[in-house]
Amino acid sequence: MSAVEAPVDRLPAFPWDKLEPYKATAAAHPDGIVDLSVGTPVDSVPELIQKALVAAADSPGYPTVWGTPELRDAITGWCERRLGARDFTHRNVLPVVGSKELVAWLPTQLGLGPGDKVAYPRLAYPTYEVGARLARAEPVAYDDPTELDPTGLKLLWLNSPSNPTGRVLSRDELTRIVAWAREHGVLVFSDECYIELGWEADPVSVLHPEVCGGSYEGIVAVHSLSKRSNLAGYRAAFAAGDAAVLGPLLQLRKHGGMMTSAPTQAAVVAALGDEQHVHEQRARYAARRTALRTALEHHGFRIEHSEASLYLWATRNEPCWTTVAHLATLGILVAPGDFYGRAGASFVRVALTATDERVAAAVNRLRP
Repeated sequence: MSAVEAPVDRLPAFPWDKLEPYKATAAAHPDGIVDLSVGTPVDSVPELIQKALVAAADSPGYPTVWGTPELRDAITGWCERRLGARDFTHRNVLPVVGSKELVAWLPTQLGLGPGDKVAYPRLAYPTYEVGARLARAEPVAYDDPTELDPTGLKLLWLNSPSNPTGRVLSRDELTRIVAWAREHGVLVFSDECYIELGWEADPVSVLHPEVCGGSYEGIVAVHSLSKRSNLAGYRAAFAAGDAAVLGPLLQLRKHGGMMTSAPTQAAVVAALGDEQHVHEQRARYAARRTALRTALEHHGFRIEHSEASLYLWATRNEPCWTTVAHLATLGILVAPGDFYGRAGASFVRVALTATDERVAAAVNRLRP
């Protein structure tokens, strides 16, 4: 046996494999499966974005890791318009190859390792823990980050709006957390990929001056175009914030060749320059959310949080796998809450990412 430990040996089992038998049950429904388990977009990429991609298709040369000046202009402009950031420059932004890549490899790219801690919400996207383990750092789950022991804590992940719960951290909460992190010298990365999808709350970025005090020291926000613009297949995302953090990351990523394709960069410029398609997609998700929430509640579910994002956090006060099995018999597949931490053991995550026709089918099957 090799003395070198393979990175996969440090990781938990891939959770989605456990869902396969339930997927088979749901797929056997006479009217077919309604898959609400994964938050992958199903609606078309807006035409103006497709046109921008096609127009840039003749790109025989290597793209740059930092992106074109036009891309950096688009990102800085969007951060100022949408997030309230002030005095943003190109040094404050960094394109990445989808946000999951950044989440998974950030601790390694920051040089973290044994003896360092990476903290993330107790109910969270599993990749925060994966990133810590890939770097051989210690993963630490929290309820309130300001109650953590800061000893050895090098990286603090925030996630608002939350995946899976849809919870939104208030401006006051974010301000308190940023102040605490700065006091203890802890780097904050805030995953804000669902910020465009606030329903019963208005999500705020850590880059807002009322949160960060007009300084980006020690804070970086992560944003994705997968949900707002249906670009999951393009792998288009970016980090924005402290130039002293992003500069070294840029240099490291240059060495690693971690570059977004040139056509994708052009598509992102078009996407960030247009708000109409975002409003139209929000309206689609809002209608699906209303229909599914009403149907689930009539079926005996209680919805908690879910004030934002692409999911309903639902429970029938029973083990999550019992709920998954029950819904599978109706041809509906959902994600068990324990995928996101032990605190989700009695919940399921219901995604809004199904076509109108499939959502209508689910609603019909959930009727008493």
